[in-house]
Amino acid sequence: MIRTIRHPLLTEKNTGLNVFNTYVFEVDAGATKPEIKKNIERIFKVHVEDVRTSISHGKFKRVGVNVGRLQNRKKAFVTIREGESIELVKGV
Repeated sequence: MIRTIRHPLLTEKNTGLNVFNTYVFEVDAGATKPEIKKNIERIFKVHVEDVRTSISHGKFKRVGVNVGRLQNRKKAFVTIREGESIELVKGV
């Protein structure tokens, strides 16, 4: 089984989406929306209503004369049912 969900993205902008029951995760580039939905429901025991995805293309970086490129990243914006929540950080 492919490890679809890599980790949650905790930024100021993303935590502002929690008011709308939307959480942001970095996912595998080949992950599909149904796979993401199934895995979030299985891991966090919540009901997922909507999954939106976004791909951020990697920047070109240069170190001396060597030019390289950062990896592409895929983010999933997961909206869960009203009244449910996901506890991403415990004890804070």
